[in-house]
Amino acid sequence: MFQTLIEFQRTIYLALAEQIKLLSDGGGWLAFTAFLPMGVVFGAAHALTPGHSKAVLATYLAGSEVEVSRGLLFSITLSITHVTMAVLIAALSLPLVSLALGSVGRAPLLEDISRALLGLIGLWMVWRALGHGHHHRHEGEAVGVMAGLIPCPLTLFAMTFAISRGVPAAGILFAITMMVGVALTLSCVAVLSILFRERLVHFFDSRPKLFETASRTIEGAAGLVLACVAVLQIASA
Repeated sequence: MFQTLIEFQRTIYLALAEQIKLLSDGGGWLAFTAFLPMGVVFGAAHALTPGHSKAVLATYLAGSEVEVSRGLLFSITLSITHVTMAVLIAALSLPLVSLALGSVGRAPLLEDISRALLGLIGLWMVWRALGHGHHHRHEGEAVGVMAGLIPCPLTLFAMTFAISRGVPAAGILFAITMMVGVALTLSCVAVLSILFRERLVHFFDSRPKLFETASRTIEGAAGLVLACVAVLQIASA
C-alpha cells in the first residue's frame, strides 16, 4: 500500500515537472490549468503517507470536546499551514533556507518548534484532565497551526522547481490544489476521530460519573501521548 502511494505520487510529480517545463518553454497556461486537478489527487494521496500530523489530529480530537464542524476547521487550518509554510520557504528562500533547512525537503528548526509547541499542548491537556483549566474556543485552530509548522516537502520541491524554471505562479497554483487534497484526507481523519469519541459518549450517556472519569482519562491519555511523542521526536532529531 505504502509503496503504491509512493509510486503514484512519483508519477504525478514527474508529470508536473513536465508541465512546468513546457510552460517555461513558452507553452500556454491552458494545458497546465487542465492538469491542476491532479494536484488534489496528489495532495490526498500524499497525506495518506506517514507524517502530516494525522496522529496528532486524531489524538487531540479524540481527547477534546469539539464538534465535527470545528474538527473540520482544525484539519483545514493544519493543511493550510502545512502547505503555506513550504510555499513561504521557497518564495523567501535566502536567509530562511540557510537557517531552517538542514537537508532537501526538511526544515529541522521548524520541526523542533512544532514538536515543542505540541508537547506543551499535551501537557496542558493533562493539566486540564486533572481538573485544572478550561477549554478555549480557538484552541483547536492553534493546535492546527502548531502541527502544520512542519512544511510539506513535496510542495517545497514543486515550488523550488517552478521558481527555478521562472514560473513561480505555476508552483503556487499547484500548491493550492494540493492543499485541497491534503485537507480532504485530514478532514476524513478528523471526522472519524470525532465520531469514535461520540460513540463512546453515547455509550456512557446513562453513566454520568463513569463518563466524567472516562472523559478525563481519555483527555489525559491523549495529552500524555502528545507530550511523549514530542519529547521522543525532539530527542531523536
